[in-house]
Amino acid sequence: MNVLILGSGGRENAIAWKVSQSPLLNKLFVAPGNPGTAQLATNLPCSLSDFEAIRSAVLNHQIELVVVGPEVPLVEGLADFFLTDQSLKHVHFLGPDKHAAQLEGSKDFAKQFMMRHGIPTARYATFTQASIED
Repeated sequence: MNVLILGSGGRENAIAWKVSQSPLLNKLFVAPGNPGTAQLATNLPCSLSDFEAIRSAVLNHQIELVVVGPEVPLVEGLADFFLTDQSLKHVHFLGPDKHAAQLEGSKDFAKQFMMRHGIPTARYATFTQASIED
């Protein structure tokens, strides 16, 4: 299986390290990657916001699984892009759609969601000097 990991941080390096150990792996790619991922995979010069470049990389390298590390491309709709593009529908994609990605990408959206669904969360608090001294 050919795998593409999207991102360039430590999280993506750790994912690449673990995926590289799989006996099911044929080739591993990371975009854009970092010097650490270059030791485990082939780094590809793709911007995380350039969906067409990612699409081209997936098709050119016969990628079967895409794993997305950072939330930005997910919040921008990368999963939705994959679902609606006929040439990418066969590719397994690990990451939420644009709407669900808001839970990570927008703290306000996440807070409102948790409050709406009765999920315990820290409350916003307004402190005055008097309440702090009490």
